[in-house]
Amino acid sequence: MPICPDCNYEYIEGMTICPDCGSVLVNEDLFVKPEEWTEKNWEVVFTSTYEYEADMMKNNLEGAGIPAAVLSQADRNFPALGDLSVVKLMVHKSDVRAALNFIQQIKNNINEQDQDQ
Repeated sequence: MPICPDCNYEYIEGMTICPDCGSVLVNEDLFVKPEEWTEKNWEVVFTSTYEYEADMMKNNLEGAGIPAAVLSQADRNFPALGDLSVVKLMVHKSDVRAALNFIQQIKNNINEQDQDQ
């Protein structure tokens, strides 16, 4: 099975380009999943139904020096009413407290801006 080296998603045989990020897919036997990406080392700190929200939060965390990864479970191949996807923002377990504090600061700033308007 071909795998995207950036998204870590598996695709059906015959696909050569990742439909999500545009990266060239690699064969399963050539793909080495980094040990740090195992679930035991990462924890979800933010969820959304929109990838752009998770991406913006990821960029903010990384700007604060907290490495983060977005795990999207969106199925773009299945048209349905409503949004059935969950997009997760994950950080290394050692960064959970800092990430949650940073996310709370962002939410507080948004609430303050909303009240001013």
